[in-house]
Amino acid sequence: MRSDSRIKRGPSRGMDGKPTAVDLFCGCGGLTVGLKRAGFRVMGALDIDPLSIKTYKANHRDVTLWETDIRELDPQELLDTLGLKKGGLDLLAGCPPCQGFSTMRTLNGALRVDDPRNDLLMEFERFVDALRPRAVMLENVPGLADDKRFETFLRKLKKLGYLGAHRVLNAAEYGVPQRRRRLIYLAGLGMVIPFAEKNGRKKTVKEAIGRLPKAGQSGDPVHDMPENRTPKVLEIIRLIPKDGGSRRDLPEGFQLECHKRCSGFKDVYGRMAWKDVAPTITSGCFNPSKGRFLHPEENRAITMREAALLQGFPRWYKFPITDNKSAVALMIGNALPPPFIEAHGRSIKRVLQGTAGT
Repeated sequence: MRSDSRIKRGPSRGMDGKPTAVDLFCGCGGLTVGLKRAGFRVMGALDIDPLSIKTYKANHRDVTLWETDIRELDPQELLDTLGLKKGGLDLLAGCPPCQGFSTMRTLNGALRVDDPRNDLLMEFERFVDALRPRAVMLENVPGLADDKRFETFLRKLKKLGYLGAHRVLNAAEYGVPQRRRRLIYLAGLGMVIPFAEKNGRKKTVKEAIGRLPKAGQSGDPVHDMPENRTPKVLEIIRLIPKDGGSRRDLPEGFQLECHKRCSGFKDVYGRMAWKDVAPTITSGCFNPSKGRFLHPEENRAITMREAALLQGFPRWYKFPITDNKSAVALMIGNALPPPFIEAHGRSIKRVLQGTAGT
């Protein structure tokens, strides 16, 4: 492993008394934000995507960051760089790239299992084996539960002494202002870690983005990225009823032929509703033809700042200034919602603190 893949060396362990964590497949940093809010000190992170690395580095300069393929990183180098010994890390967390497990990979909804990214799940297991953290958190799409490699992963962690369980949960029940079903796996080395209790109150679209300044004139480049629509599409958007309307409300003459032939994907060209949560924020969230991504009132799709807020990122979070909106949308859509991670991070922290010194 080349030593120049390290971007920045973080502080040594024990400076603040916080439990320590490493974020594998960190993306633009959603998991790290959630863990920091839960009281963890994230010591190290890894990803291979240059734009995600740039974004992560801009927001988490206190974290040692590796820009590399995880298959090329020796776990011992990670331990040595962070000043840790095997068994000295409190939490190893991450979300191996999940596109290969998604049921949206094929037109008829069939599950694709031949995506090479699926094998990165076993790289996560390799790091668990080498680092032996006190706790493990893995987040992914629900389709992972039906993959045989996940069965292998669970069996190997159990053999290593981890007591774990997984559930498919809706992030909206944990303070994220969107419907987002995700699989989460929690495990402790010789101890059980309970899932976080549900919030009990859902955060709405209005609470998340209702007070933002007008897009295009805000001074925030992420909120002001321009749209480029044809006159016909602009007219269709204008005719969609405010606050929750959909393409099914359009006059007959404005129904697109492809929509007439296919009754599925009914949320395309739909508006979000102020008093509801948003739909799942995906990499296509800037495109009204990809889902219910129109602003509740304004005649446009949501901005990248709005997408980030609906994912649960803080308002101050930095994203790169670029004309490539699709690349920014991909980062945000693939991110782990910080409030969802924070809730489960707090549950992990309580167990770790309760067993400290035993």
